[in-house]
Amino acid sequence: MSPGPQLWHLLQALVSMCIRISDLTSSSACPNCLQILWNKTFGTRPKKETAEEPLSVQSLRFLQLELSEMEAFVNQHKSNSIKRQTVITTMTTLKKNLADEDAVSCLVLGTENKELLVLDPEAFTILAKMSLPSVPVFLEVSGQFDVEFRLAAACRNGNIYILRRDSKHPKYCIELSAQPVGLIRVHKVLVVGSTQDSLHGFTHKGKKLWTVQMPAAILTMNLLEQHSRGLQAVMTGLANGEVRIYRDKALLNVIHTPDAVTSLCFGRYGREDNTLIMTTRGGGLIIKILKRTAVFVEGGSEVGPPPAQAMKLNVPRKTRLYVDQTLREREAGTAMHRAFQTDLYLLRLRAARAYLQALESSLSPVSATAREPLKLHAVVQGLGPTFKLTLHLQNTSTARPVLGLLVCCLYNEALYSLPRAFFKVPLLVPGLNYPLETFVESLSNKGISDIIKVGATLVPCGR
Repeated sequence: MSPGPQLWHLLQALVSMCIRISDLTSSSACPNCLQILWNKTFGTRPKKETAEEPLSVQSLRFLQLELSEMEAFVNQHKSNSIKRQTVITTMTTLKKNLADEDAVSCLVLGTENKELLVLDPEAFTILAKMSLPSVPVFLEVSGQFDVEFRLAAACRNGNIYILRRDSKHPKYCIELSAQPVGLIRVHKVLVVGSTQDSLHGFTHKGKKLWTVQMPAAILTMNLLEQHSRGLQAVMTGLANGEVRIYRDKALLNVIHTPDAVTSLCFGRYGREDNTLIMTTRGGGLIIKILKRTAVFVEGGSEVGPPPAQAMKLNVPRKTRLYVDQTLREREAGTAMHRAFQTDLYLLRLRAARAYLQALESSLSPVSATAREPLKLHAVVQGLGPTFKLTLHLQNTSTARPVLGLLVCCLYNEALYSLPRAFFKVPLLVPGLNYPLETFVESLSNKGISDIIKVGATLVPCGR
């Protein structure tokens, strides 16, 4: 297809502009924008596929201008160098070389161009730069920058990437079934809240430990750390006005609020060490101070064995037959195990022989070759002497359709009569079920039956 009149005018304007500023070496914005517009217009791609990078502010502005304004814009900015500016999406802190509470910390930034930056706390220079496959939205770090640290980043693509010191790219990847809404590290466990109203616990290598289902959607998450008792727990603000506190998957406490909580913060406030500050959806502020004598107790309804497990069962007394069977199993345990293994091997051998016989006699409903990824299922309806035979044909391949398929029924003409024994199957789309119907009339009055075989073959196009 040839481009429309508007596209030709756009191309002519760009070519004329390129000729006018071709002698200027500092105008590197024009070829970049020309290449982008050419790709969007004609659909051509570069020879080597690379990752898509965000455009600069000048290029984005140039693409939004009218044809009459483009030349003036290029003349105005031809002496300026192109700078691609990014936006900070998330940030956290990382201890520099000591783990003390008042030690110097580095600022860790997550940016819109899929990068993680670690800044020097004194000169604000970039100490480390790491790349991610997607844009980070939540960060969680542990360790010290000069010694050893581990960084977890939850991204917009629904994955969590784990990075370590001296690694430019992620070392581990945790794939979630939904988008993350929060990321908290409790000791050595990463607690992730998802949009499926659930909390998940993972190790730093990506192994799932537990899952807890929430009664409502999770709006916010934060860490509750009580230094005096060495307690670390996860606080979750739900859409139904509850704030739940979990240690691992054990429920410690539930706080009911008049409105849905959108942000949580636990720590020192004034002279109190353990203070919880909450902001609500309607703009309210709630402050709760934890008593110094308060002790969190795990709820019995969330985890642990059920109460019925503690009840004693009414076990009957041991009979003489039970004692005799126990003694026989102790004495002949080896022989009984060998007999069980023999019977198991015989069962596997019979199953393999039956499968081989089905393949040799073409009675298997599934194709045995990769060239014909087909599945056939036959259904017989009726009491006789006329039956209805329905063949359900399905393409079992993932993405390749099947074309040019012929289905033929082979039967004894002295016993049966089929008005339609040959089918020319249309194009088979993968995953869909195609029913083929025909009628079978029994010609014998003696009640003799026989097998009707169904064969399918692929015919090349043009024959």
